[in-house]
Amino acid sequence: MNTPLEGIRVLDLTRVLAGPWCTQNLADLGADVIKVERPGVGDDTRGWGPPFLKHRDGSDTHDAAYYLAANRGKRSITIDIASADGQDLVRALAARSDVLIENYKVGQLRKYRLDYDSLHALNPRLVYCSVTGFGQTGPWAHRPGYDFIIQAIGGFMSITGEADDQPGGGPQKAGVAVSDLMTGMYATQAILAALLHRERGGGGQYIDIALLDAQVAMLANMNTNYLTSGVAPRRWGNAHQNVVPYQTFRTSDQWIVVAVGNDAQFRRFCELGGAPELASDPRFVRNADRVRNRDELIPVLVVIVARYDAQYWLGELERAGVPCGPINDLAQVFQNPQIVARELRVDIEREDAGQVKLVGNPVKYSETPVRYRLPPPRLGEHSDAVLREVLGLDPIAIAELRARGVI
Repeated sequence: MNTPLEGIRVLDLTRVLAGPWCTQNLADLGADVIKVERPGVGDDTRGWGPPFLKHRDGSDTHDAAYYLAANRGKRSITIDIASADGQDLVRALAARSDVLIENYKVGQLRKYRLDYDSLHALNPRLVYCSVTGFGQTGPWAHRPGYDFIIQAIGGFMSITGEADDQPGGGPQKAGVAVSDLMTGMYATQAILAALLHRERGGGGQYIDIALLDAQVAMLANMNTNYLTSGVAPRRWGNAHQNVVPYQTFRTSDQWIVVAVGNDAQFRRFCELGGAPELASDPRFVRNADRVRNRDELIPVLVVIVARYDAQYWLGELERAGVPCGPINDLAQVFQNPQIVARELRVDIEREDAGQVKLVGNPVKYSETPVRYRLPPPRLGEHSDAVLREVLGLDPIAIAELRARGVI
């Protein structure tokens, strides 16, 4: 069976995470993704270790685990785009591609004639996506964008972390680069929709994706809480802004999560804790009541939950249909039978390192399944093959380009 993007070629001029996350998604869906990297250096994240991928003999390769996370399924070609010949190569590849995605500073590629207008003239069907920190317009368009800064500016850190009046209170970033990752997902969605538009008779088009825009958009109900009430939400730690109780609790032996989603679940939770009277208390009957009176309710629940161990709570709550779960570390995650059954761990053979351990794509198609055809590539691993197959260059021409430092 074909993959969804079989026959689509993507020219990837991105590095670090937001752009590579997008192009890895496209590669998983079957696109031929050609990753253009700087000769001798490559994607910055190749050096963002330890840990590093190991050679078969146990020594470090030049590729950090960080790089492995976002570059599966691609072919790597090294091109010096600061050189005229390098720019010609990129233009020739763009003329034969369906998608180009880049994350250079605003306007930087224009001086190389690799901007959208220049390449659209060569290939009117090209879908061209630019990923930047702040977008192509506005007073901050010139600023570089970094995930940590975007989490701060975009409001994420104002609602993440323990409450200011609690021990350890204060702003907190997420444990992963959420603005980069969400921007990569928005870019994937935008590119797929642009390809559909093109296939329906339209031409190529330009896509402007900004980390700050994606970060603000992803705040979802926190945004509408503010826009509806005029009051900026604050940090609640592991508690929920709009649902109570929906947070972590300490049992007699370990922490768990209880996520009571409706009033019936709350009644069952109280019964299991030996306190059914809480569910009929006028202060706590409805979720809206519990949200308004959380300061009275939560201390009582903390005492109740601490009476029993995690095994009791997780077993009884699950049988009662009250959402709950343990707080796992990643070792426990990858041993979880559900994760194993869903095949989220994938191993892909790489010539220099053997089996590369990766996390699979979560999308499950019934007719066009995701395929993992290539491991994260070594720097410049496919330069000769791409130049030969896509541009028709012979070995002598390729050798000359390499001798001049163009590739």
